[in-house]
Amino acid sequence: MTKWLLRSMTELSSRKWISQITGRFAQSSASRRFIPKFAAMYGIRVEEAEKAMHEYSSLNEFFTRRLKPGMRIIDAAAEAVASPVDALITGAGPIEAGTILNVKGQDYTVDELLNRSPRTENYKHGYYIVLYLSPTDYHRIHTPVTGAVVEREHVPGKVYPVNEFGLRHMKRVLSRNERLITYIRTSAGELAVVKVGAMNVSSIKYVEPRRDQVEKGDELAYFEFGSTVVLLAEDDSFIPREDLKVGLKVRMGERLGVLVDN
Repeated sequence: MTKWLLRSMTELSSRKWISQITGRFAQSSASRRFIPKFAAMYGIRVEEAEKAMHEYSSLNEFFTRRLKPGMRIIDAAAEAVASPVDALITGAGPIEAGTILNVKGQDYTVDELLNRSPRTENYKHGYYIVLYLSPTDYHRIHTPVTGAVVEREHVPGKVYPVNEFGLRHMKRVLSRNERLITYIRTSAGELAVVKVGAMNVSSIKYVEPRRDQVEKGDELAYFEFGSTVVLLAEDDSFIPREDLKVGLKVRMGERLGVLVDN
């Protein structure tokens, strides 16, 4: 009964207009007074932020804060795929015949995740990593590799939560939620960076100006509340680090694995 009630409440709160209302409040000056409470509630490392708490004009501005220079180390090796975010890994493994298996008990197809893009064919036997950002985390998304942005796509959708409850008990949230997809081509293959919106995320935004040539560690986009990034590597192009598994906490810039040139 409790699970049914929570699911019903979640279905209601997934409506985009409700998420937009909460987003507008977070962008207002009235939300500024909640910044210290928000930071304390989630144990945010405010000493890493580029500005002091009182310098942020709204909760949203604080939430999408940049970090002081040097707070994250970007793995500089040419073959390394760096984590685009601070996150918890909630899914990782080989893609089997176009299917991403057992992300919190649910399977997804690459076809639905990539909105039936013709590029789906390149990822049917590739590798996937699901990276969940909690409210505690730094919420800017960086490029995991150096390369050329060959396509961007916006996929409209719902804003279901992508936390433990949402992924396990809501139906296929990673492929039903709003998404921004960026395809980056490197000399060793292509990566799809799928940014998945979530409940109370008023939007996912690209960092402007958008560039077609990117360096590893460049700012790519940001969430305006907690969400998820799914990384997809093309067939036979990615070798994960030995300890890459569900439950591993990673920081932006940290090596997730390497690309191999076939």
